[in-house]
Amino acid sequence: MSLPPPPLPKLNVRTKILIMFLALALISLMITGYVALFTITDVARSAESSSVNLGREAIDETTTALLESAEDHLVQIASDQAEIANVLFEDTETELVILAVQAATLQNNPPVQPVIPSYDRYNPPADPFSAVLYRLAPGITIPPGSPEFRRSAGMDDLLRGAYVADANLTSVYLATDSGILRVYPWQNLTDETYDPRERDWFTGAKKTPEVYWTEPYPDAAQHGLVVTSSKAIATPDGTWVIACDVTVDVINSAFLNTSIPVNGYAVLLASDGDIISRPGLSAGNLSWDQPFSQENIFESSNPALLSLGKNMTAGKTGVERVWFGRREVFVAYAPVRSMNWSFAVSMPVDEVTAPVDATRAKIARSTVEAGQSIDQRTGQIAVLFSALFCIILAIVIALAVYLSRIITRPVEVLKNAALALGHGDLRHRVSLSTGDEFEDLGHSFNQMAADLQQNIDTLQRTTAEKERYKKEMEIAKEIQVTILPESMPVIPGFEVGATTIPAMEIGGDLYDFIPVTGDRWGFVIADVSGKGVSAALYMALCRTLIRVCGTEQDNPHDVIRKANRLIYEDGRSSMFITVFYGVLDPKKMTLSYVNAGHNPPLLVRGDPPGAEILEGHGIALGVVDDVSIPLSSIPLEPGDLIVLYTDGVTEAFNAQNEYFGEERLVASLCRNTSRPVQEIMAALLEDIREFCGTAPQSDDITLILVRVP
Repeated sequence: MSLPPPPLPKLNVRTKILIMFLALALISLMITGYVALFTITDVARSAESSSVNLGREAIDETTTALLESAEDHLVQIASDQAEIANVLFEDTETELVILAVQAATLQNNPPVQPVIPSYDRYNPPADPFSAVLYRLAPGITIPPGSPEFRRSAGMDDLLRGAYVADANLTSVYLATDSGILRVYPWQNLTDETYDPRERDWFTGAKKTPEVYWTEPYPDAAQHGLVVTSSKAIATPDGTWVIACDVTVDVINSAFLNTSIPVNGYAVLLASDGDIISRPGLSAGNLSWDQPFSQENIFESSNPALLSLGKNMTAGKTGVERVWFGRREVFVAYAPVRSMNWSFAVSMPVDEVTAPVDATRAKIARSTVEAGQSIDQRTGQIAVLFSALFCIILAIVIALAVYLSRIITRPVEVLKNAALALGHGDLRHRVSLSTGDEFEDLGHSFNQMAADLQQNIDTLQRTTAEKERYKKEMEIAKEIQVTILPESMPVIPGFEVGATTIPAMEIGGDLYDFIPVTGDRWGFVIADVSGKGVSAALYMALCRTLIRVCGTEQDNPHDVIRKANRLIYEDGRSSMFITVFYGVLDPKKMTLSYVNAGHNPPLLVRGDPPGAEILEGHGIALGVVDDVSIPLSSIPLEPGDLIVLYTDGVTEAFNAQNEYFGEERLVASLCRNTSRPVQEIMAALLEDIREFCGTAPQSDDITLILVRVP
């Protein structure tokens, strides 16, 4: 059984007329113009081909020469700029070394009375450039008449001299192990918590006999991103550190932007791939105590850029071509040898070849003109054929154009509307009154555009809200991670382990280890009421206040009482925090503690092991203005295991809404009490996960384990 023939396409009358006229035109042209046009076209093509080939060869040779010249020029620029940067950095290091020598000389001579006055941060001078700022680190008290204070003041005129001598410097300053800070020019360092001894430029300088350079970080005096060079000096009173700041903006203007091509782009790269300076690099809204996310060339997914980074960090000199998106770029680089850094300058390849492209266009125009000249000379041969061709073609084109305009006008309208819609103009509408399918299609198009506009508006709002919330949560989580201790304290004779697992992106639990006088350690575990961002912010406040009080007091009772008063005064909400704070004395083998409404810790001891509850009760912090919680103390024995935890451990529930409870907690600890604390903690968390199964985590889980081997 044969299949029926496929149906013929449906064509309206206008389309059939247009096809008929076009067919007649084609037949006429094929009969009358074949011989003449074939001969003329062959001659024209031969002449044009020769012209195009000659032009292409010339363009290729010119392009190659230009690219080679551009590469040599960029390498020379990179080498020159790297040498300039090398000299400038060496000058800065020389100035620091001179200041360090002068500071060392002061130690063996009577104190020098400075000419320039000095002011503390509470009494700013009328002109900051006429005075030096002096301040002490938090919690430090040094009389102005003390020998070290007077010797440090003897550096004031030298700091000012170094600043005046080098226009690239933002500030020059001196910091001591005892907590003295002297800065020229006077600057508004108002943050109470700022301690120069904790900054990277201070600690890094103490670790090396050479000049120490930091990578960019947000300046505490609000100068934006700065790079600090520092030099340590040993004195009878401890280490002094001389330092000076250079802003990234100054590096860009003084080191990178001179002799760079108009559309060039310069970068200063550290030996580990971190970007020290580039146009547009800034700290944004970051404050001095927030970490600056350093850009690194090795984080790129571009293989060519990774290869470039390897060559630059290896101290090589050269030039490479790298694709950035759809644009190819020359990148020339040379080492800054004094810093073990590398300088690079880039330039788009298409800007180098722009003159060649212009020449290519001229050659193309000349080729067209040559072809026209050939056509004119050969046209006399085909005058008769051309006349007949033109007459028939003119008649056919006129009729075809007239009919096609009538037929294709609605199509053109819809096509233009589709282009407008594709370019994002969702408000564009069409108006057709043809009385046929095109009019119906116009109505459908208008309805589609309206629906699409509404859907896109809704999608944009929803996407923006989700992205903003997600970004805020990521930032909050990063900040909270930095608040918790980076590592466990090393206490002779004890094993210590801790962990926290938030129920949401961020949590309200905290733990901390506070060094106390006499080689003792304070242990803090706390749980803020509530969850989410508000609990995390309240947790950060409480952690700071408890830590400050813990470093000032050695009695847990006094620490918690003072911390409660500060939390109560600073608290502006109905939130509170339960806290267990204990002080471990390795020498006396005792644990002194107070419990402010927190889950009582467990003491696991004996053979077979059993668990005891560390008694002690008090009200949570932040509820009333004054609390007085009795101090408890227990002796410790070898094999003892102290377990501090939050209610997220015992109140973890499974799919049947059953709590994990204290009995399962004690059983898990007793099974594993002889193992190291990290393994005990891992086993306990695994028991909780197996118990909960598929049920979601309902509360933050925080643990601190202290074991006497």
